[in-house]
Amino acid sequence: MLTILVSLALTAAPEKSDLIVRGEKLKGLPAVTLAKVLETPADFDGKTVAVEAKVRKACSRKGCWMELSATDAGPGVRVTFKDYGFFVPLDSAGSTAKVEGTLKVAALSAEKAKHYESEGAQVAKDKDGTYREVELVATGVELRK
Repeated sequence: MLTILVSLALTAAPEKSDLIVRGEKLKGLPAVTLAKVLETPADFDGKTVAVEAKVRKACSRKGCWMELSATDAGPGVRVTFKDYGFFVPLDSAGSTAKVEGTLKVAALSAEKAKHYESEGAQVAKDKDGTYREVELVATGVELRK
């Protein structure tokens, strides 16, 4: 009986990129630090900005928002997506995000603030008891685990 041995060359699968891209391709705008945005949000209200920061939380229902923050405590920047046109993965928390879009500072109703908090967001409350948020309406997002 003749036995034939076949040698198989096993090649490693190419590395899977850990980059996730959503929305438009980033234009490469100069980045503003998240700390600066949170320190003086009115300076950036209505302006197109680029920020890079950790994703502290993402919407656990659809991925229709994420929250960027430099720390675990205190409000961050809530990122939504232009025209509700794209979402991020539900497990985006812990990723580093590069985001470009328009920054808005907005007052929130107590009802909307409670809704966001029910989804895990941390909402800023001013000294007079009103809720406000710093929101970035993203045109493009890059996430890296």
